[in-house]
Amino acid sequence: MTSVLLMVDTQRNMLRPPEPVPDADPVGRVIGEVLDHARSSGARVVHIRNTGGPGEPDEPGTDGWELAYPVATGEHVVDKTEADAFAGTGLADLVPRGARVVVVGMQSEYCLRSTALGALTRTARVVVVRGAHATYPDGRPAAEISAAVESELAMAGVKIRTPSELSFGSPMD
Repeated sequence: MTSVLLMVDTQRNMLRPPEPVPDADPVGRVIGEVLDHARSSGARVVHIRNTGGPGEPDEPGTDGWELAYPVATGEHVVDKTEADAFAGTGLADLVPRGARVVVVGMQSEYCLRSTALGALTRTARVVVVRGAHATYPDGRPAAEISAAVESELAMAGVKIRTPSELSFGSPMD
């Protein structure tokens, strides 16, 4: 079975100063661990990069637009302008129907949520990794928003796994 890791908007503007998400350091470490695990397991890795408009922190060509994790040989980069990384991109061509899809990244209630739900329309095996996604506070703490997104996604059929429960080749996902 094919496993695909979707690295959603793991860009410098979200994970590095001047305005990283809360807990950027621990979240960034967990994302790095999941990426290492995917690579060592032979999973397909797709880096998804949000493309903002002029003056936005993820404007193309700016430091904030750059990916926080290097792209290894054979990995793919998909640029997007919508919350769902499948919308208007070639991502669907990189995610075989029936594949196990693991999703990490930013922001929990926007692009991560939309992309996980987009993947769910293509396969019944979608996993979001707890501790490997984050957002900014917005009327309530960021961690509370991320937890609410996990609950919503679980109700929709997405599996929520801790890093220690994650396996790119296990039937449990």
